[in-house]
Amino acid sequence: MAELVEIRQVRSISGSNRSQRETLRSLKLGRIGKSSTMTDTPQLRGMLRAVDHLVVVGDGPTHAKGTHS
Repeated sequence: MAELVEIRQVRSISGSNRSQRETLRSLKLGRIGKSSTMTDTPQLRGMLRAVDHLVVVGDGPTHAKGTHS
């Protein structure tokens, strides 16, 4: 099974260049605190490297569906 990676935006896109904003959009992000889960691929790793100062990367979902923290 493919490995999942959870990505969370922790910094604002203000002051970033256009390609970084477009990369965040393709990662389904755009606001501080927003997160998405994607399949780990070399292409995804390249996108994350371009915006590594704006996001935090974790392994898979942080909690199972239906549980409360």
